[in-house]
Amino acid sequence: MTSLHQFLRITIIFITAKITLLPPPVCIKACPSNVSIDPYTFKTPPILNHSMAEPSTTAPPLQDRVAIVTGASRGIGRAIALHLASLGAKLLINYASNSAEADLVAAQINTGSTVRAITFRADISYPEQVKSLFDAAESAFSSTVHILVNSAGVLDSKYPTLADTTVEDFDLTFSVNARGAFLCCREAANRIKRGGGGRIICLTTSLVASLKPRYMAYTASKAAVEAMVKILAKELKGTGITANAVAPGPVATEMFYAGKTEEAVNKAVEECPLGRLGETKDVAPVVGFLASDSGEWVNGQIIRVNGGYV
Repeated sequence: MTSLHQFLRITIIFITAKITLLPPPVCIKACPSNVSIDPYTFKTPPILNHSMAEPSTTAPPLQDRVAIVTGASRGIGRAIALHLASLGAKLLINYASNSAEADLVAAQINTGSTVRAITFRADISYPEQVKSLFDAAESAFSSTVHILVNSAGVLDSKYPTLADTTVEDFDLTFSVNARGAFLCCREAANRIKRGGGGRIICLTTSLVASLKPRYMAYTASKAAVEAMVKILAKELKGTGITANAVAPGPVATEMFYAGKTEEAVNKAVEECPLGRLGETKDVAPVVGFLASDSGEWVNGQIIRVNGGYV
């Protein structure tokens, strides 16, 4: 047999075998009985999401959980309080001096007949006043507290160097930022709901990473809080309570603008890869995530929310 004959014979055998091995046409159950679909060209049709056409019965992620937000009358704290409320939480809105601003936040939340937000004045640098925060929340909502967000803080708007920082200004900064965070975290560690859903979230600053001059006391006080949070997360092992810190970069708030020149503001914008200042709405959803069940696996972490600033 010639080589040509051998080649033709092998080719015919191969083609015959391939045709024999092809599976019969397949018909999907949804098709009419007399219609076949080639299995090599069939594409799965898109699945209709019927839930889009039906009213949702899913409860909000923080439905009826009680949250305390310190420093919630203005700035980032205010945005966090409003965001947690939108997720279903009941809020204690803490303020230190501006009751009118705090009342406006509560009014924005209490749009229905049910009271879902109360205001409470307290200086978090005093242990008895921090205790009163938790007492007031438990009494108002007849529930243990589930979430603490410590957003209260002070910043020296003179922006002195370390050499020019007075003892009084240093002590004030640490009193609110570090001591206050300690007192709030201590109370929360002893009173927040255990067994799941307990959350401790402290606001710090990305300055702890960037270490800019003239923010010594503020940065050092927040660095203390970041260390505190990491240790607390380990100490709460077995309770189901998580502890994290959210560390914003420059955010367009009253605190940020205080004492800054236009040049200083523009420099902050230039240092951000996204070319703008942060907004409170950039930070609040991160806190909301950490406060929810979805954020349970994030624990003992410092989340820097700064648009790439550092």
